[in-house]
Amino acid sequence: MRAVLKEERFLLLALVAALVAYATEDSLLHGGRLVALIATGLLIGMIVLASVRVAHHAEVLAEKVGDPYGTMILTLSAVLVEVVILGIMLTHHPAPTLVRDTIYAAVMLDLNGILGLAALMGGLRHGEQAYNDDSARTYSVMILTAMGVSMVVPEFVPREHWRLYSAFTIGAMVLLYGVFLRMQVGAHSYFFSYSYPEKRRKAGAEPAHAGESRKRSILLLCAGVVLIGALAEVMSKTLGVGLAGSGAPPMVAALVVAAISASPEILTALRAALANRMQSVVNIALGASLSTVILTVPVMEALALYSDQPLRMGMTPVQTVMVFITLIVAAINLNDGETNAIEGMTHFVLFATFIMLSLIGL
Repeated sequence: MRAVLKEERFLLLALVAALVAYATEDSLLHGGRLVALIATGLLIGMIVLASVRVAHHAEVLAEKVGDPYGTMILTLSAVLVEVVILGIMLTHHPAPTLVRDTIYAAVMLDLNGILGLAALMGGLRHGEQAYNDDSARTYSVMILTAMGVSMVVPEFVPREHWRLYSAFTIGAMVLLYGVFLRMQVGAHSYFFSYSYPEKRRKAGAEPAHAGESRKRSILLLCAGVVLIGALAEVMSKTLGVGLAGSGAPPMVAALVVAAISASPEILTALRAALANRMQSVVNIALGASLSTVILTVPVMEALALYSDQPLRMGMTPVQTVMVFITLIVAAINLNDGETNAIEGMTHFVLFATFIMLSLIGL
């Protein structure tokens, strides 16, 4: 038991932080902007610590059940965290563009930040890194379709028809995900896996996570997601107080949500790239982008219909251009079954461009 508690010290620390945050919530919210911003920073730090353990247990499950199931668990966990945080933030600070900006930020972070940095670091260490190009093509066309239907076309839908189109979007996303899920775990699961040459192990050596229980990892992964949601409840409030009247770009809140939800994926993807497992990186980066769009959109659109408060889902011209440039670059880079440092750098430069545009309010 002592060993387990030591291993899960980050989750325990995050739990203590959540209890303290709820106990002192009133003081944090009425102590001024500086106190609110400090509290926000500390809470984000605790969320990242919890995410480290979520990433670890996702890796344990990935090793035990194999791809694509392991990475699918991680991406679904991240989407769940994102939906919870968005729902909480919209409850406390209604913002019609928050969902759109968060999904856009998440796609930029996943496709350009995670994929770019992982391919860059992995390429510098290993040179060309192989993966199954069927997965990249499948993910790319699904992302393009999902974003086009849910975040480009809505800009041209008359306001009086928003309910009808929202209902259509929900149905379209559910249909897309249903077919995709059947492919991913059914007869076409080989699209999302790659047979790596097995590394030689020393006699008697066991896999890295051989001694860890699958049930315990599932339980602690779920507990970690719940704990992240609890911390995000207070963080959303302190963030709102800290940013109020500060003149910060509107994208800041969306960036925070996207970064929090992607933090387990970032750690797992970088570890996979450095271990020369690029298939896991592709599954995580592109799978997370697809899951963010195809699962977050219908949930948030359903909430909008329920509350009769329309969301502005149509991307701005700058956002649309950035998304299409990203998908075109990804289609070219991920077409030959191998990544390298140059391809990683192209995505990372696009990610830096996204950050710069966000800082100047575009």
